[in-house]
Amino acid sequence: MTPITMVEGRRIALSNLDKVLYPRTGFTKGEVLHYYATVADSLLPHVRDRPVSFLRYPDGPDGQLFFTKNPPPGTPDWVRTARVPRSEDESAEQVIVDDLPTLMWAANLVVEFHTPQWTAGRPAVADRMVLDLDPGPPAGVVECCAAALWLRDRLAADGLHSYAKTSGSKGLHLAVALEPTPSELVSAYAKALAQEAERALPELVVHRMAKALRPGKVFVDHSQNAAAKTTAAPYTLRARELPTVSAPVSWEEVGACRTASDLVFLADDILPRLARDGDLLAPLLDPALAGRLP
Repeated sequence: MTPITMVEGRRIALSNLDKVLYPRTGFTKGEVLHYYATVADSLLPHVRDRPVSFLRYPDGPDGQLFFTKNPPPGTPDWVRTARVPRSEDESAEQVIVDDLPTLMWAANLVVEFHTPQWTAGRPAVADRMVLDLDPGPPAGVVECCAAALWLRDRLAADGLHSYAKTSGSKGLHLAVALEPTPSELVSAYAKALAQEAERALPELVVHRMAKALRPGKVFVDHSQNAAAKTTAAPYTLRARELPTVSAPVSWEEVGACRTASDLVFLADDILPRLARDGDLLAPLLDPALAGRLP
């Protein structure tokens, strides 16, 4: 029998709560749901009003993974959706996760949360810029941190404040709050920045995705600023071997990183971090702190 729970007046059917999703640690689906319930106050502001794409992994990271932008079959009628453009002549509905019931309903599907850099009301007008620092082995997060520190200082020279989070995989994400700016302009600036980083740090950074260029270097992926692209949301669990989280980190932590394990955060690590530091990405939510591209 599927247990029904009430969340802020909404009935949600929760299933398979004892199912182990992360075999290495025994982390269950029930624990996934508990994690999202406990971090909701910090997660929701970062996804609110943004069309969400789901990477679903209902049988755990070793099972089938599939990426979906459309509302899944059986989506309750109380879940908010918005019609967003998919191409010049096509649009489609996408889920908006802006309250706890919707978050818990989505978490029950076992998903990673991915969002674009714009809100539903202003498609392709970005209020964020994201740089995804992706290491090519044997490089790892330590090398990403070195690149991140250079990028932070270079962005600051243009009057832009950047904030860091782990990708929840091997790399780092840098985020900048922007005054609303057309996505193509943000993309062009981000690409130029990645190219400049490669010129300044040729032994460390590449700006192109080609596999042959990447061993031992950090790929500064600027492409996630394109209007059609999405990035893993802050505080989302990832479909990895361990229940890792895309976790906000301080610049002090980035500067002090000496081994890969220094910046790996699991679900159980996040609540103590929030209790100690609050939401390190909160400045991204303050319009007064939004920057303007030069």
